[in-house]
Amino acid sequence: MESPIERMKRKIMKENLWFFILKILEKNEKYGKEIRENVKKEYGFWVGNVTAYKVLYRLDKGGYVDFYDKGRRRYYKITSKGKNEVKDAKKFLKSL
Repeated sequence: MESPIERMKRKIMKENLWFFILKILEKNEKYGKEIRENVKKEYGFWVGNVTAYKVLYRLDKGGYVDFYDKGRRRYYKITSKGKNEVKDAKKFLKSL
């Protein structure tokens, strides 16, 4: 049986992947595989390929990230709307 703290960690990390992706993109533009590798390196959990791109697609549709193609890679960058969302999320988390 999964302990309550492990369940909480899983829920916070996996179900709020958008936050971790935007935090990574605040530092600089990255392509999909780099984003996934950075999530693992900086936050300690692996993100599946489909999951990462699904979140990036939603962030793009919501105006939180933009992208451009360079060669065979698609690079993502955070928008000002995305930066504001990270700022608001940090405020919320601190308030807890």
